[in-house]
Amino acid sequence: MSDGNLTTAEQDVLEQIESKGVDFLRLQFTDILGTVKNVSVPARQAEKAFTEGIYFDGSSIEGFVRIQESDMRLKPDPETFAVLPWRDKEDSAAARMICDVIDTSTGEPFEGDPRYVLKQALDRANEMGYTVNAAPEPEFFLFEEDEDGHATTETNDHGGYFDLAPKDLAQDVRRDIIYGLEDMGFEVEASHHEVAQGQHEINFEYDDALTTADNVGTFRTVVRAIAAQHGYHATFMPKPIPKVNGSGMHTHISLFTEDGENAFHDEDDEFNLSDEAHAFTAGLLEHAPAITAVANPTVNSYKRLVPGYEAPVYVAWSDRNRSSLIRKPAARVPAASRVELRSPDPSCNPYLAIATMIHAGLDGIENDLDCPDPVRENIYDFDEQKREEYGIETLPSNLSAAVDALEEDEVVYDALGEHIAEKFVEAKRQEFEEYLIDVSDWELERYLEKY
Repeated sequence: MSDGNLTTAEQDVLEQIESKGVDFLRLQFTDILGTVKNVSVPARQAEKAFTEGIYFDGSSIEGFVRIQESDMRLKPDPETFAVLPWRDKEDSAAARMICDVIDTSTGEPFEGDPRYVLKQALDRANEMGYTVNAAPEPEFFLFEEDEDGHATTETNDHGGYFDLAPKDLAQDVRRDIIYGLEDMGFEVEASHHEVAQGQHEINFEYDDALTTADNVGTFRTVVRAIAAQHGYHATFMPKPIPKVNGSGMHTHISLFTEDGENAFHDEDDEFNLSDEAHAFTAGLLEHAPAITAVANPTVNSYKRLVPGYEAPVYVAWSDRNRSSLIRKPAARVPAASRVELRSPDPSCNPYLAIATMIHAGLDGIENDLDCPDPVRENIYDFDEQKREEYGIETLPSNLSAAVDALEEDEVVYDALGEHIAEKFVEAKRQEFEEYLIDVSDWELERYLEKY
């Protein structure tokens, strides 16, 4: 029982641990590159975790601290407590809590914690009188495993967009994933087979931006774990198969006022978008190249961001078609008015990606940026001359160009904070350099015998 120093939410966690037979807690946090890490402790340590925190070596985590600054402390967020759905609940159960990282030398939030970076963005929005809601649409592939349990690129089915069985052989997998997500508190809106063979999408309900970012990490973990139970490998790699559509994570975002009204809705506007929504959209367009480095953070991300495979590469917005970077989805009610950034992919760090989107949009509002007219034609059909006539630019074509744009964009760079920005740029420069000196199978097949 509590010693009296716990909050009501923390006390509730202790009661759930007892009533649900939880014997281990996984205290999770996310590194700069978006990988979920965890420290596992016996459930009896839960109260200590709340009152004192759990210490760990930060020098072992990508981009955190140097060896001489290694002591870090995890502070669990009791609102994120959830029992993991893939343990045998009749025997025992494990649960997770997502943690904030504390710098033990100062007792303050660690500036290299991506969750803290997003909280800073939300604080800026709050100071301007807004709360932020977001909803991602992460896509993934299911692949067969070989006899040794290693992933192949053989898809588990031959289905296409919205197909049914027998072509969509993953319905049972998606069903079990949905059950697992619901067990962890998700409200799943829909699931379906995507365009490419073996590609799937499960959409969960809009929520505040911090909960949404937490949910993305949880989603990836649940999908992988339950797919593995079915003998499949789930991957969020943006483009695992050449010459087919890649996996995106279109992200819907909107601002709400302090009285709970949707700040993006205006009934009298032609597009039902408020001045704030237009300015926010202008901010996203203005800072899109720099956002790309964070929202599309791998070399492979840019194999998806090419014309011809339904990926958004053109910096424009539309209320009608999906060839533009930003879309204004149809909204049945005022509360649903929002904008959709279509470039992010599911390899990104959700905390950093959403934080950069918020700062970019708020910059548009603060500086009253002019939003260009929507492009209602299919930009994929435009030639270069017509795109120039419309003033439509393209996103960076590779990771190096995107990092260049990030370093040149003060708003987005500063959104990450100095610590993360420096470590992120350093890691991505190294990744691209390693890519440049490698020799691919494509090159060997094309050139080895020809020259």
